[in-house]
Amino acid sequence: MGGLRAAGLCDGSRISAAEARRLACAAGIIPVVLGGPSEPLDVGRKRRLHTKAQRVAMGLRDGGCTAEGCDRPPAWTHAHHDQPWSQGGRTSLDNGRLLCRRHHTLAHDQRYRTTTTPSGKVAFTRRT
Repeated sequence: MGGLRAAGLCDGSRISAAEARRLACAAGIIPVVLGGPSEPLDVGRKRRLHTKAQRVAMGLRDGGCTAEGCDRPPAWTHAHHDQPWSQGGRTSLDNGRLLCRRHHTLAHDQRYRTTTTPSGKVAFTRRT
């Protein structure tokens, strides 16, 4: 309530924002970053798959597949976790990128190394 000043409980009492965060953490409730008309953009670790709103935001940001040299449009892509969800990666815009089917397959293929270029694109090289 009012930014970082206070939070309200169902009985009407007020607690500090820090206390609200501590209680939420203990209960396994995570904060959700909202964008636009209250659409979730960062759902932390409670959800593995990116939401429709996140995919739309990535489509606007990435413009399509983020593999170097690929021109596939957003509608032909998958949402990919840069740090895998299975290894603690968050389901967020910061940890997500769009990859077409071919490049998403390469990103999960142990025979290929993925590197991020200075432009933010990803490049795939076969391991020797």
